[in-house]
Amino acid sequence: MPLWTIYHPADAYSDSDKAELAEKITDIYGTVMPRFYVGIVFQPIDARNFYVAGKPADRFVRIVMEHIARSFPSIEISRRFIDRVNTLLKPYVEDRGFDWEFHIDETPFDYWSINGYFPPRADTEDEKRWRAENRPSPRTHD
Repeated sequence: MPLWTIYHPADAYSDSDKAELAEKITDIYGTVMPRFYVGIVFQPIDARNFYVAGKPADRFVRIVMEHIARSFPSIEISRRFIDRVNTLLKPYVEDRGFDWEFHIDETPFDYWSINGYFPPRADTEDEKRWRAENRPSPRTHD
């Protein structure tokens, strides 16, 4: 389950910008896991409530990504993912004059549940079924 929380200036994104960006973020993950795993929260922040280096930051976007369904097996793969994310974000941050930063937290897979079910492990037949159905279904896995 990737969960992205995007902290941004209150006037940074229109509803259509958010929908477009959410779809693109989901597309990154949708080829390797069920799309319903992907959550994105847009959190508008008033400039008086966001500080960087002790100063109000009215042109700054901060993103926190939480990963549970997958973890990076190597630094090289994590760098490729980060490069891909920076490319995806460019039209929404750099091209609009925003500074940005993000980080990724990885939570152990065993500390996760969806609708009372323990999600199937990556690349198992059960996960492939969840991906095809695009919803959690009765637990049929260990």
